[in-house]
Amino acid sequence: MSLPLAERLRPKNLDEYIGQKHLVGKNAILRRMIDAGNVSSFILWGPPGVGKTTLARIISTQLDVPFYTLSAINAGVKDVREVIDKAKSQRFFNTRSPILFIDEIHRFSKAQQDSLLGAVENGTVTLIGATTENPSFEVIRPLLSRAQVYVLKSLEKKDLLELLERAITTDIELKEKQIILKETDALLRFSGGDARKLLNILELVINAEHGNSIEITDQIVTERLQENPSAYDKGGEMHYDIISAFIKSIRGSDPEAAIYWLARMVAGGEDPKFIARRLMISAAEDIGLANPNALLLANSTFDALQKIGWPEGRIILAETTIYLASSPKSNSAYLSIDEALAMVRETGDLPVPLHLRNAPTQLMKELDYGKEYKYSHDYTNNFIKQDFLPREIKGKNIWTPQNNPAEAKLKEHLNKLWKDRFQ
Repeated sequence: MSLPLAERLRPKNLDEYIGQKHLVGKNAILRRMIDAGNVSSFILWGPPGVGKTTLARIISTQLDVPFYTLSAINAGVKDVREVIDKAKSQRFFNTRSPILFIDEIHRFSKAQQDSLLGAVENGTVTLIGATTENPSFEVIRPLLSRAQVYVLKSLEKKDLLELLERAITTDIELKEKQIILKETDALLRFSGGDARKLLNILELVINAEHGNSIEITDQIVTERLQENPSAYDKGGEMHYDIISAFIKSIRGSDPEAAIYWLARMVAGGEDPKFIARRLMISAAEDIGLANPNALLLANSTFDALQKIGWPEGRIILAETTIYLASSPKSNSAYLSIDEALAMVRETGDLPVPLHLRNAPTQLMKELDYGKEYKYSHDYTNNFIKQDFLPREIKGKNIWTPQNNPAEAKLKEHLNKLWKDRFQ
């Protein structure tokens, strides 16, 4: 029985590797480290099917070092220690450290992660972790401090088309057939930027057709996937689509749809902490100043989940989901920080006005640091008009209050102080 197409096409070197040019393209940071033969521990963070495992294997091959792999789903502290002991026994003076690749490292417990620290710190192994979750949430700080985090992106359309062309022209089995990619929209849409999923779908469609001459169209792809939906949703790969529907239902103020998508995640075994984190982000991004209590409740939800556990935690998630979906919406804070960041990129590091600078030394005072600063609490209503922005961007609008009762009150208060500055 032949290997699956995705395995047959797994790249053997960086020249065959598709995508992630920001990391492994010419003069990119990881490429330089690999070419120099001096790779330090790091964590690859990105969605499924973008080449995290493949990249780790390529690095091991190019550096010509032993490659050990563990899956956080079924490995325990004992397994970690056994691999580290094996790495120690095979390590010789002045040789490069073996690579220990841990898939889904975000699922490792604190004890498992603690058991890695010594080996990573003293160079017994070079750790390469892979995760679909933000490492800052799940990876312990001491380990994060010893491992750089690199972000992998979903493959772009041109990357996926290149992969399809490579599959039908170079694969040992497919190149024996006459395959015409007449239409590719359905292949790309169902793959969602996941290379492995794309190749699984392509293989399913080809295997379902008779003869050696095969023309692939959007209709054929859609029909084959409707007949066999598991082919493109193995292992719950609709994870990102469902969380997207969940957040968009909250943003769209539809509590019933939001609860439905929550139920889909709960029934599918989604990590409750993953859902709680997305609720916190939604509370800040989509509800924001229209109802600041939303963020407080979302944060409390995260804490309560850790105290209550599962399955009762589903009730806490449901309560917060309904509250967020039913709350008035505002993204003014979200827009304002993006506006400010764009301004910083455009104007650079503008000097802090002298009157706002700290003056802990006599020399700084003599240079007028802090001079003419007015202490707000010394004035009526704890306010005195003065400039707080650098001179070069004075008068620029950064935050625009939106049309909801909570922000209307903020706007009214500020305009009493600043004389209609906020419109």
